Amino acid sequence: MAMDTWRAFLRRFDLEHTFRMLKQTLGGTKPKIRHPEAADRWTWLIVVAYTQLRLARDLTDHIRRPWEPRQQAGRPLTPAQVHRGYRNIHRKLPVPARAPKPSRPGPGRPPGRKNRRQAPRHNVGKHTNQPHDERTRG
Repeated sequence: MAMDTWRAFLRRFDLEHTFRMLKQTLGGTKPKIRHPEAADRWTWLIVVAYTQLRLARDLTDHIRRPWEPRQQAGRPLTPAQVHRGYRNIHRKLPVPARAPKPSRPGPGRPPGRKNRRQAPRHNVGKHTNQPHDERTRG
């Protein structure tokens, strides 16, 4: 009985640290929500982010701060440590997109050839869209 009580007491700290991380690190209290449905969606979004951090433990390296001790071998990373190294995961994951196709040359003049057609030349002066008719001048 006493051992179960002691384990429950120790488990309390895990829960408190989890809720602290959900609120502070993952932004659980950031949005100003007006509807209960939006609060439910935001809560599920936080839960999904936390689950991704837990699942990405094996993909990240321990990026420690200078004052932190070295990670013990065999000990899993905490979600905060995974959050710190999460940005480096994309280097390890495969890319789902295919390589880009090589581009074909466009319809223009091939490089190295001279222009055979001269550009149209226009006389200098005022251009109007009205026809030049002497009778319309006043």
